[in-house]
Amino acid sequence: MPFTFTGDFVVPRKPEEVFDFLVDAKRFCPLLPDYQSMSVTDDKHFVVNVSVGISHIRGTASIKMTLEEAERPRRALYSGKGSVAGGNVDMSAGFELAAVPGGTKVAWKGTAQIFGKLTSLAGGLLEPLAKKSVQKLIDGLQAALA
Repeated sequence: MPFTFTGDFVVPRKPEEVFDFLVDAKRFCPLLPDYQSMSVTDDKHFVVNVSVGISHIRGTASIKMTLEEAERPRRALYSGKGSVAGGNVDMSAGFELAAVPGGTKVAWKGTAQIFGKLTSLAGGLLEPLAKKSVQKLIDGLQAALA
């Protein structure tokens, strides 16, 4: 069950500042909805743990993330694989940055594919919940970069 979300926003910071924020897992990850903890392996690899709850399924998702692409100050791309209560997830999150008058335009795209019994148990709840979580993250990014 794949999901794709896209959008953009403008923040009043230079592209270099926005880029530096987006590639710093210690600054970026606490903005994730239901963030619990993280452990950093190196500048490009970390594991993030978030609480998940869909219907009667509750638990912690542990996602191994990799910064696949980091082209300062234009682009950052993450990929991740992890386990979620009742299933597994593959995901990616990418950011394209462009200088605009008064700041930086951030165009973003996120994808997630969920596998396992979670998809059959949660049914149509997955996409609206994923969309809500993505919007919380984007709102948090905008606030942190404002």
